Amino acid sequence: MRRDLRAYLWDVEQAAHDIEVFTHGKQLSDYQNEAMLRAAVERRLEVIGEALAQALRHFPEVASRITDHQQIIAFRNQLIHGYATVQDALVWDIVQTDLPVLQQQTADLLRETEERQK
Repeated sequence: MRRDLRAYLWDVEQAAHDIEVFTHGKQLSDYQNEAMLRAAVERRLEVIGEALAQALRHFPEVASRITDHQQIIAFRNQLIHGYATVQDALVWDIVQTDLPVLQQQTADLLRETEERQK
């Protein structure tokens, strides 16, 4: 059964929010030295990538609204299948630079989708 687009967007939004909470007040050195923080952030990035992959599979028209959606999904695959090659500095840069953009785009899409449902 196909999920509603809002469910996928909510998953992305919640995972991004969790990462924001996990990393608040932290620096790259904290990330590098805290295995639990790295595991939590990477897991939530995996959820983001999978939720986007599923959303775009079922709702391809959304692809044009998510910057770098292919790279996000590819990074999810790297986290899962190429975990030994993941660079902490790259993850940290994604969290600091790209995640806020994704959060805004997801929030906009979610709001628009909910307004259409009314």
